[in-house]
Amino acid sequence: MKHPITSMLAAALLLVSGSSLAATPEQAIADALKQKLGLPAEAIAESPVTGLYEVITPQGIFYVTADGKKLVHGAIYDLDDGMTNLTEQRMSGVRQELLAKVSDTVIEFKAKDEKYVVNVFTDITCGYCRKLHDDMEAYNAMGITIRYLAFPRGGERSKSWTDMQDVWCAKDPRAAMTAAKGGGKVDHVTCADGKKVAEHYALGMTFGVNGTPAMVLDNGAMVPGYLPPERLLKTLQTQ
Repeated sequence: MKHPITSMLAAALLLVSGSSLAATPEQAIADALKQKLGLPAEAIAESPVTGLYEVITPQGIFYVTADGKKLVHGAIYDLDDGMTNLTEQRMSGVRQELLAKVSDTVIEFKAKDEKYVVNVFTDITCGYCRKLHDDMEAYNAMGITIRYLAFPRGGERSKSWTDMQDVWCAKDPRAAMTAAKGGGKVDHVTCADGKKVAEHYALGMTFGVNGTPAMVLDNGAMVPGYLPPERLLKTLQTQ
């Protein structure tokens, strides 16, 4: 026969063990997104709205209830602070953090007297991307460094995807980018750097890029589309 105290201790240990295994909100949310949507949660934190958690995913920011049963997709605005878009504010910080991690994988056209750095998601077949590249000398003269990231709009099975891998694998990626943007042929090369195209594309999806060119300014704000050098400079001066 078991001693009463031993039985009580065993029951207490079982209770503690069971409660320690109870899912935290972060775990419940991560499990729900993975199981129901196939989305990995890259970061989870409490949101500005009580009861909702902010979740960074490869598809951008979502807001999810603590039990992982309800999801909100949209922006949160602060009515007491001039309708500040808190979601975009947070996403700007995320963009800065993630771009810093891939800064050594971009193709950079550096300004001699650098004042600003603009990251540009680009596609070599995009008309306005080519127009932007044609203006490179003017951007650089204004102190604007352009850093290219790959975003082939047709996706992984497109010819543009393969061509952009060739650009990143070229001995001189800058020259290859200029040639490709001008409609020239770039030699087919296979290398580890070709994987950067997939990395950049995934990053663009996280940022909400849905067309090219897409510019990310120093402060993490995203500007869709092409801006002539003068307009881009004014935008940077007022950010």
